[in-house]
Amino acid sequence: MVLATLLFAAMGVCVKLASREVSTAEVVFFRGLVGVVVVGAMAGWRGLPLRSAVPMLHFWRGFAGVVALSLWFYAIAKLPLGTAVTFNYTSSVWMAVFFVLQTAWLRWRGQASTPVPGPLLLAIAVGFAGVALVLRPTLEADQWREGLMGMASGMLAAWAYVQVMQLGRLGEPEYRVVFYFSLFGTVAGLLISAGMTASGLKAWSQPSTWGWVWLIGLGVFATLAQLLMTRAYAEGEPLAMASLQYLGIAHAFVLGILLFDDPIDAAGIIGTVLIVAAGVAATRFRRASPTAPR
Repeated sequence: MVLATLLFAAMGVCVKLASREVSTAEVVFFRGLVGVVVVGAMAGWRGLPLRSAVPMLHFWRGFAGVVALSLWFYAIAKLPLGTAVTFNYTSSVWMAVFFVLQTAWLRWRGQASTPVPGPLLLAIAVGFAGVALVLRPTLEADQWREGLMGMASGMLAAWAYVQVMQLGRLGEPEYRVVFYFSLFGTVAGLLISAGMTASGLKAWSQPSTWGWVWLIGLGVFATLAQLLMTRAYAEGEPLAMASLQYLGIAHAFVLGILLFDDPIDAAGIIGTVLIVAAGVAATRFRRASPTAPR
């Protein structure tokens, strides 16, 4: 998991550098294409089947995940690296929100439901207080749209994680989940890029030599990180893995300062700490509730 967080941070650096030359849709396309090639080759070499009995669940996982990924990549291109990564890591807090809404819905329909733990509500409040602190010092007046898109990426990432959990419960292996997610991203990125070119909004870019390095690098880093993270959750204690996953924020902050001179101040640090604490706490209390999405 520690290595996965470092690779995801390296992916963020490549996304930020590649976005100077190509559109977000092209970044999503190349990220997916490398994943399809790498995972497809691994599956073929080991004789692993790619056919799935639950294609629609893969579709919805791909839809939620690729939209979240696109919003996140756009935020990475426009915002300080650590800030954009922090917004995406609000997914644990959003999953707690989904659990609260699920419980309220069951109660409204008169069905049995587990009471929402008070500490879980507190964790949600603390998480969004942290978001407010991160937003306030690090965003300029004209960056609120990008900030909201970063927030939306965290919310949609939470939805995608719910789909991944359902796929896991149905026995879908991690390589197949990663393959179809990458395939969906490849197709979506290509279609959006083609649409933008046809409408005259933005022509397909021709990256420089370094641009190709960043595009291939982000795909390799992202694919390896995703496989490592999936294996970590499969073999490790889930709460410990979820806690270690937040190291990605620290990596991103350090890389952002060293490579891009990203601004940072006390309020941003406090906000990030609150988001991490709330995410870990929300994960713990969700796991303590038998009806909560895990």
